[in-house]
Amino acid sequence: MEKPNIELHRVYDHSSVAPGRYRVLVDRLWPRGVRREDLAYDAWPKDLAPSTALRQWFGHRPERWAEFHKRYAEELRQDVQRQALAALLEDAGHRPITLLYGAKDPEHNHARVLREALLRAAR
Repeated sequence: MEKPNIELHRVYDHSSVAPGRYRVLVDRLWPRGVRREDLAYDAWPKDLAPSTALRQWFGHRPERWAEFHKRYAEELRQDVQRQALAALLEDAGHRPITLLYGAKDPEHNHARVLREALLRAAR
């Protein structure tokens, strides 16, 4: 499988996602203040989001980022999540992928870890 083109995009960012991309909402919870009819997405695989316990522990605190990254990567190595990663890549086909997330911090959020896992799964 060729290396997929995967970009990250904040759902609250008003710049548009390029047409033809496979748009994946990667948060377990629906983004606050966004009406469902206002967000264009193709998939919402909630099982690929961090577990509730891990998400709550992290709390978007940058000082916990390294440990969060490690723990979330471990979650994504579980069989169920590996199967979900493969299914997402299959569903996207040859289309480039956009991971949609709601976090304020573009550097310390789970979409970055998920992107790494998808790139590994595509090898």
